[in-house]
Amino acid sequence: MKKLSIVAIVLATVAIAGEIFIFASPKEDSEEVQKKAIMNDYRVYAPVIPDSMSFCGEAVPLETYYVREALDNELIINMYRQSSTLLYFKRANRYFPIIEPILKRNNIPEDMKYLCVIESGLTNATSPAKAQGFWQFIPSTGTKYGLASNDEIDMRNDVELATEAACKYLRSLYNRFHSWSAAAAAYNCGENGLSRRMQDQGTNVYYDIRLNSETGRYVYRILAMKLIMQHPQQYGYFVRRCDLYPPIPTRTATLSGQNVDLYQFARDNNTTYKMLRTLNPWLQTDNLKNKANKSYTVKLPVANGTSQRTLTKGAKDTHFITHM
Repeated sequence: MKKLSIVAIVLATVAIAGEIFIFASPKEDSEEVQKKAIMNDYRVYAPVIPDSMSFCGEAVPLETYYVREALDNELIINMYRQSSTLLYFKRANRYFPIIEPILKRNNIPEDMKYLCVIESGLTNATSPAKAQGFWQFIPSTGTKYGLASNDEIDMRNDVELATEAACKYLRSLYNRFHSWSAAAAAYNCGENGLSRRMQDQGTNVYYDIRLNSETGRYVYRILAMKLIMQHPQQYGYFVRRCDLYPPIPTRTATLSGQNVDLYQFARDNNTTYKMLRTLNPWLQTDNLKNKANKSYTVKLPVANGTSQRTLTKGAKDTHFITHM
């Protein structure tokens, strides 16, 4: 009992002393402590804007104040939107090796891969306007460039086919406007809309055209993402190579016939239904009626589903990446 009493007295004394200390501390002292903590421990840096840069081989007129400030605006937004930008780095390691060779094969500048980043974040996103996939094709434009979509399939979600279609579309826009920055702007707002604004304002230079807010920011968002992903540490991103999402090794199989049960198809091919749908996001149903009796090429894991769970196991490269 005596021990319990002593413990109780000690605890009560500590509590009272704490209260005295709290109430004895003037408000001004607390505010000063916070001010000093912010000054000593918290840092927000303005992004570095280069003296010069290019987009798809075309010089960006950074000597024009509104061009420089528009780029600064997008750099600040994307530099400090850390969660999204960090995910872009991780996904890019998986998908840039797929996208880059297709751009090169179609003679489209490699910088256009950053257009894909700002369009979808390298995911099969769906926009309010029903644009879909990495390259955000609306149904009509997708169909025009060979990306079929219906209740059973949506080829806008096939990254390879969608990148091929985007190359054709970007090439047609460049042939019309003779500028990659204008082609990128038209990709966002439509070629007829951009053409009207050029005629009304008497200029065909993207940076000198007054546009709606989204299209007016569009190329600058691409430029900002290019700078951040090409110079990650300069903009505060220290990402280890082992943190990135690895490419997924796959094999292919043919999917054909009518009324195909995809649950059974997955089992027959030694994988799971979830893995089948994950590797082939263009599939939109669990039963492919396929009335036209078409044949499709599907991706499957190189071995059983268990091996995919250990994809990132093994040696860890802890070196920081220097560019994407």
